Amino acid sequence: MLGAPPRGRGRQCVRAWTNRSGGTRLAVYACLMADSRGDPDEVDFEQTVQDSLDALPAELCQAMSNVTIVIEDEPPAGAPLLGLYQGVPLTRRAGGYSGALPDKITIFRGPLERHYGTTPDRLRDQIRHVVLHEVAHHFGISDERLVELGRY
Repeated sequence: MLGAPPRGRGRQCVRAWTNRSGGTRLAVYACLMADSRGDPDEVDFEQTVQDSLDALPAELCQAMSNVTIVIEDEPPAGAPLLGLYQGVPLTRRAGGYSGALPDKITIFRGPLERHYGTTPDRLRDQIRHVVLHEVAHHFGISDERLVELGRY
C-alpha cells in the first residue's frame, strides 16, 4: 500500500518513506497538522519511529504483512491513547484472507510528547516502546500477554 500518503482535513503529510526488508515494504506516513512541526533541534519523531522499525529482526520484518504505519498528531477525542493497532492480527488470518485493506498502526505524537518529552532520551525510548507494542498486536499478542511478559 504505497503511493500518496493519506490526507485529512487540515492535515499536511510532512514526511513519508519506505523501509524495505526482504521484499517486505513498510510504509510510514506522518500526517500532522501543518503548525505542529517542532523545533528541528528536538527529537526527530518520524525518524525515531523509522529507527524502531529498522531495529526489528529481519524475520519479523519479513513476517509483517499488509500493514501501514501512520503518525498522527492526536488520538480521537476522549481516547487516552499513545498508539493504536487496527486490523486483523497475523494469528487470526485464515486462507480466505485476501484483498483486505491494510492493517493500520497509528502512533500519536501529541500525547507522547506531552507525557514523555521532558528529555529527548525518554521520548525516544517511549516512541520505541509504543511502536513495538503496536507491532506486537499485529502479531496477535494481546495486552494481557504483554503484561505477563513484562512488556506492556
